[in-house]
Amino acid sequence: MDIRQKIKEFLTIKKRASSTEIARHFGFTRQYASQVLRIMANAGEIVKFGSTRAAFYTLPKFIDEIGPSAVRLRLKNEGVKEHEVFDRLTSTFPAFRTSPENVQSIVHYAFSEMLNNAIDHSGSDEIIVEFVKQGGLIKFIVNDFGIGIFNNVMKKRGLKNEHEAIQDLLKGKQTTAREFHSGEGIFFTSKIADKFSLISERTELIIDNNIGDFFIKKHRRKHGTTVLFEIKINAAKKLTDVFKHFAPVDEGFNKTEIKVRLYTLDTSFISRSQARRLLAGLNDFKEIVLDFEKVETIGQGFADEIFRVWQAAHPQKAIKYINANENVEFMIKRVF
Repeated sequence: MDIRQKIKEFLTIKKRASSTEIARHFGFTRQYASQVLRIMANAGEIVKFGSTRAAFYTLPKFIDEIGPSAVRLRLKNEGVKEHEVFDRLTSTFPAFRTSPENVQSIVHYAFSEMLNNAIDHSGSDEIIVEFVKQGGLIKFIVNDFGIGIFNNVMKKRGLKNEHEAIQDLLKGKQTTAREFHSGEGIFFTSKIADKFSLISERTELIIDNNIGDFFIKKHRRKHGTTVLFEIKINAAKKLTDVFKHFAPVDEGFNKTEIKVRLYTLDTSFISRSQARRLLAGLNDFKEIVLDFEKVETIGQGFADEIFRVWQAAHPQKAIKYINANENVEFMIKRVF
């Protein structure tokens, strides 16, 4: 019988075993056992967990039973490299290793971007990262103890409150360290997640793409920032689809979509001043899509500032709108 088949039969009984245990059982040298096991792992016949002497092997059918449903690391924020942390976490996290390639690509991108933000922007001495499988979901958490993302944006851009910080973050291309970042990470991560959350100080931003909506709510005091990301293990979406929509290869990141309701949270009437706030920082985009979902009405000044004044000053920019009710559309068409 082929030795690989014998090893698989052995693992069917044992469910998990180290290379030393396998070598001892079959009378191999440990070096020969490691060589065969590496070939089998590369072929997908078996799955390896861990590294060095703590590593063990199992069959793919035992992954959920044998592998952990959560892995966690506490990192000292000195010389941290995102790819090394990602590899350490996912090497012992079966839900990731057995998920489809499109989901792996999404999780890899999103985690790397969010950890990189914590490394470069938080000012935190420590960062805690975690992967969790819950039901049919893969989740990750990036938790720091620094300045807090909303406070940092407010301070660097001279904004009045956390709502304004959230408005800027969700436009895309907004960063407090342009020499290091393009500001795209949070924008694209929030678009590709099934559910995405930012918690800082007393505010939580939740973006639920399952229902196409967002929520801002009060939270118990939280120093620093917590990022929560989740996606279905069997999700059909692809990271490339999001990039193609907002950043075509031949044009770059040139499109943004803005939830106008973000600018109605502190007022019942959207005026010219809110329009100027909405338009701040949008000169870098060629196409701006305004989503009026759940916006009951807008002021004449708001519509005039965007669709006549700003558009006339930026004729090369395309401003479009979606999900406008009759009241909103009436005000927009009045200014043309």
